[in-house]
Amino acid sequence: MTAPLNLDAADRAILRALVGDASLSASELGRRLGLSQPATWRRIRRLTDAGILKGRRLVLDREALGFGVTVFLGIKLAARGRPELEVFERAVCAIPEVQIVEHVLGLYDYRLRVTARDLPDFERVLRRRIMTLPGVGQVESNVLLSEERLPGPLG
Repeated sequence: MTAPLNLDAADRAILRALVGDASLSASELGRRLGLSQPATWRRIRRLTDAGILKGRRLVLDREALGFGVTVFLGIKLAARGRPELEVFERAVCAIPEVQIVEHVLGLYDYRLRVTARDLPDFERVLRRRIMTLPGVGQVESNVLLSEERLPGPLG
């Protein structure tokens, strides 16, 4: 295991700026932070090489694409064990409406983020796809009402 990278104020400022807008160039970041473009680029490269920056993501507006409902599901498997987990994970990851699959510790074994066009569409996904997955036991649904902030470790 490698030692964690020591981050200074400039590194943290770069990370905060990229969290806000991942499309910023090294040149623009440098101007904003008072660094030269080459120095900014070297810092970004070092953060990437250390595994702190793991690519840049495009964020799609789900509602604008016609997906107006987001539901979080807590799923408890009927049986536990490595083979059951692997079979469930392979099957659930193949469902396009399932955006995030998290294996968690607590009341449920998995937490899913599911998007759907509307509630009837979600019901179809739940009944025909999720509830028929191998090993599914108890399921709890929580419909997202609003999302105010996408938090990150750097605030």
